[in-house]
Amino acid sequence: MALCNGDSKMMNKVFGGSVHKKSVREDGVFNISVDNTCSLFRGLQKEEIVLLTHGDSVDKVADGFKVVARSGNIVAGIANESKKLYGTQFHPEVGLTENGKVILKNFLYDIAGCSGTFTVQNRERECIRDIKERVGTSKVLVLLSGGVDSTVCTALLNRALNQDQVIAVHIDNGFMRKRESQSVEEALKKLGIQVKVINAAHSFYNGTTTLPISDEDRTPRKRISKTLNMTTSPEEKRKIIGDTFVKIANEVIGEMNLKPEEVFLAQGTLRPDLIESASLVASGKAELIKTHHNDTELIRKLREEGKVIEPLKDFHKDEVRILGRELGLPEELVSRHPFPGPGLAIRVICAEEPYICKDFPETNNILKIVADFSASVKKPHTLLQRVKACTTEEDQEKLMQITSLHSLNAFLLPIKTVGVQGDCRSYSYVCGISSKDEPDWESLIFLARLIPRMCHNINRVVYIFGPPVKEPPTDVTPTFLTTGVLSTLRQADFEAHNILRESGYAGKISQMPVILTPLHFDRDPLQKQPSCQRSVVIRTFITSDFMTGIPATPGNEIPVEVVLKMVTEIKKIPGISRIMYDLTSKPPGTTEWE
Repeated sequence: MALCNGDSKMMNKVFGGSVHKKSVREDGVFNISVDNTCSLFRGLQKEEIVLLTHGDSVDKVADGFKVVARSGNIVAGIANESKKLYGTQFHPEVGLTENGKVILKNFLYDIAGCSGTFTVQNRERECIRDIKERVGTSKVLVLLSGGVDSTVCTALLNRALNQDQVIAVHIDNGFMRKRESQSVEEALKKLGIQVKVINAAHSFYNGTTTLPISDEDRTPRKRISKTLNMTTSPEEKRKIIGDTFVKIANEVIGEMNLKPEEVFLAQGTLRPDLIESASLVASGKAELIKTHHNDTELIRKLREEGKVIEPLKDFHKDEVRILGRELGLPEELVSRHPFPGPGLAIRVICAEEPYICKDFPETNNILKIVADFSASVKKPHTLLQRVKACTTEEDQEKLMQITSLHSLNAFLLPIKTVGVQGDCRSYSYVCGISSKDEPDWESLIFLARLIPRMCHNINRVVYIFGPPVKEPPTDVTPTFLTTGVLSTLRQADFEAHNILRESGYAGKISQMPVILTPLHFDRDPLQKQPSCQRSVVIRTFITSDFMTGIPATPGNEIPVEVVLKMVTEIKKIPGISRIMYDLTSKPPGTTEWE
């Protein structure tokens, strides 16, 4: 009995079927047809909305199996009811699959005969028992960001151990929000958690890490990275920050005259952190999406030595919040928007040169066809056939309708961001859309889903506020993690979150990263004005599992006037060129841009 979750291909191949690569890859939310007489889909409609992510598909179905779900002519589910074997090509476990919980309940309770007796209280007791057994009478140093994960982790440690065993430290890495460290200290003191605050901005700005060198004779060698304030690579940034956290923690241990071998390091690491970091703790087969600061090589070494305590490593964000309430933490802390450990450092897109590869002109031409589809179909073009091959008739009708009504232009921006396509890490282009008309948000969200499906080298689609962009930028403003750059982003972040809070919609949005990009729009190319300004992106994100999610559609999940107020206030900050709105779901765009 098995449910091959999100990968029916493996099950089909093992039982003698075949799999092949399709020319069309489906990454995103789709309607599929299901056979609701199948035990797995009992109680569902014949059409269901699910998250599909794949590049190849079932070709010949294995003997004894039948197709129980389809996405067009692509097999999305197979079943052998007599053997109780089921394979899905979509992901029932994520929030974007609307009735995924019903599917899992059908499998676990009706097919596998499980019962739901394992509760949050059971898990809390298990965590406390595990902490006591591992720590004994030793001390635990816990790094507190003030977010829900690290606070729940600390509350668990305090419940399991004597108070003098738990050393809570908040490290201000220089990438915190405006007045963040001060409010973290005050909030934790109210909970009775005495926290030591360390200002380590200088250590982080000048931090380095060791990186592998690729060598023809495959001899493992290492090099020292650039300092963080001169680094543009998001992976290097995350690794430097993670390693510097550990170095500062070791300094704290030394200052307190503790023996390092008798001190554990505690982290509020969650399961999605480990999955995206491709940690062996989560999976031996996971693809690296991004290295989380709490899963760097240094952390992995400490973990192998048994020196890291991670009581929440099997939890997801929604479960941590439930546990936090069980532990008596106040609601304003439990429901707080997540803020990443590397902070604003991964919300500045650092670059010293534009990202323009060989595929830049061709992809731009495809985007022109999409943005003006109603006119493009009258002028046959080889790239038009490519657009048609990657879209359904329904998609093409919708494109005709949108582009007949609205004057749009779409183009590549010369920067790259992190995404996830086909369950793999992608690091590639952003597509910008601007318009003569007021934005029609439903149409823009449709385009944001369609464009990365057609162009796999595009991770994100953004709407650019203001008049139509006549000359898209083809260069960048040199940008690093300097204090001036960070203060600009800090102020933009402060304005946006203040407005969201005052609007009363903060609870409707799960997370709202505000990103600074090295893009300077509206320059006359004939005057050869240098790129010296930067642009801000507002990334609203709605999710239940923090593994997948959707942007908040203005006029639906968030009022248009709230978004426009953010745009107006951020535009007042000196050195800001344009404001953009991220329209991308996850996948293909990760929650953060790096």
